[in-house]
Amino acid sequence: MSPDKAPSGGRFVVDETDPAAVVTPEDLTEEQRMMADAARAFVQGEIKPRDEQLEKLDYKLTVDLMRKAGELGLLGADVPEAYGGLGLDKVSTTLLAETMAEASSFALSVGAHVGIGTLPIVFFGTPEQKAAYLPDLAAGTRIASYCLTEPGSGSDALGARTTARLTPDGTHYLLNGSKIYITNAAFADVFIVYAKVNGDHFTAFIVERGTPGFTIGPEEKKMGIKGSSTCPLFFEDAPVPVSNVLGEVGKGHLIAFNILNIGRFKLGAGCVGTAKEAIALAAGYAAGRKQFGRPIASFPLIGEKLADMNIAAFVTESIVYRTAGLIDERLATADPNAPDAGAQAAKAIAEYALECSIVKVFATEALDLIADEGVQIHGGYGYIQEYKIERIYRDSRINRIFEGTNEINRMLIPGTLMKKALKGDLPLLRKARALQEELLQPMPLPSFDDTLSLETFRLAQAKKTFLAVGGAAVQKLGLRLEQEQEVLVALADIMIGIYAMESALLRVRKLIANSGEARAENAIQMTTVFVQNTLEKIETLAKKTLAALEQGDALQVQLSVLKKLMRAPLVDTITIKRSIAARVKEAGRYVV
Repeated sequence: MSPDKAPSGGRFVVDETDPAAVVTPEDLTEEQRMMADAARAFVQGEIKPRDEQLEKLDYKLTVDLMRKAGELGLLGADVPEAYGGLGLDKVSTTLLAETMAEASSFALSVGAHVGIGTLPIVFFGTPEQKAAYLPDLAAGTRIASYCLTEPGSGSDALGARTTARLTPDGTHYLLNGSKIYITNAAFADVFIVYAKVNGDHFTAFIVERGTPGFTIGPEEKKMGIKGSSTCPLFFEDAPVPVSNVLGEVGKGHLIAFNILNIGRFKLGAGCVGTAKEAIALAAGYAAGRKQFGRPIASFPLIGEKLADMNIAAFVTESIVYRTAGLIDERLATADPNAPDAGAQAAKAIAEYALECSIVKVFATEALDLIADEGVQIHGGYGYIQEYKIERIYRDSRINRIFEGTNEINRMLIPGTLMKKALKGDLPLLRKARALQEELLQPMPLPSFDDTLSLETFRLAQAKKTFLAVGGAAVQKLGLRLEQEQEVLVALADIMIGIYAMESALLRVRKLIANSGEARAENAIQMTTVFVQNTLEKIETLAKKTLAALEQGDALQVQLSVLKKLMRAPLVDTITIKRSIAARVKEAGRYVV
């Protein structure tokens, strides 16, 4: 497929999507499921029996187990076959990341290695660099680490102060500076390090362990993910061969930001796996714990929690696999053998930067909700380390911070959309003008007799609301919009809601088409509840934004337009959630 025919990022705001074109978990092949089974068997047989030892930060054990994972092919999924890997698509590697999530901190060590540690070389390495490093990274005989954050630059990655200066003989760069919060640092062999050449040109380097002048600091004492290594790094005239420049001098931002995009959606995949584990733990505990003479699972409020947890996991799973499919489709337009293969890959990944940020925000916050409710269902036992839900609760908190804080990602979402619109990649302004004309006409409610017809209508309402509120913000604030962070975040949350609702709707429509309504009943009900709850949040966000933009009569006019857009029948979510909860309790786990 040529790039001009592949779907472009951000179009979900203005276009409709064919359910048949969306990748869902139900599309997984037998081969992909067998691969996941192999990963699951590895976690059950090798990781969980050593769980307590791993959580005590046993470096040797972690390295030994990563090498075993490499022998099984679990570390080479993203590495091309020519360099000893499996060369799998992103949907397959997403499934692997989800499956490995039950390995807790070990899963983070693996994720950092196979993702942000190895992918920079996969996408941007020269043939010589790939040949030198990728076979060992795929086999687990060498472990990778990604080094971007500094004491003075976290979200502001380009504010890095680590420098690189060319030696007089032109053979090496001397690195000076420091990095913090580096995953796998204590036992990694290969480090992807970002520094500014001559203090100005942001550049990526491949740095090997044992390089003179390169030292690794002590372990950080963390709230969670205690079984993973997190250390600072220090560089004092550390010589790095010029052949170890990754990509081009001054183009490190292309590598850093696009690899983070991949990391964001893979983080979402890990959240899906942990969410499913938390639901199984909570459902199992609720079934066995008795109060007032009966299992607490029989109480409606516990059932409501299980239903909410299941719905959040279902929607998260839907957006994660949809996004993986989109990235696969766009990457298929890049030629991995071309001289500018890295630039092509960067462009392909960047196309869905907006969706990757949405996945990161939605998935991490959904997991936090699920983990929190899981602890609540466990009661006092949920606060005791003997119960894994306690660790899931602690471990989940970091997800909203790394791979770019959720605040930064929220800022990126509308900003990226506006840039696409100004470049002419999206017909955003044309759609907004068409909406203004539509609002002048009567807007009677249609009938809602067909399955999901109300939810489809409500999704369209959400898109129109975004256009109306976003258009008002652009018209009122102009270039000042980028400084109004509260307004930008409100617009981002509306977009997140739209993408999440649409992803669930498309998935369930595809499920109905392939398997019938009876098979899709639970998915239909989860989508119904999610759409109604999300529209209520969008209406609140729209009101808050309009109140920040207008006053007096002008505000009342805008609110009347919003009221016109938001008209729709309400559904009885209490009764629906009781049905969902019954299925979760019967299965004792996450159910679609």
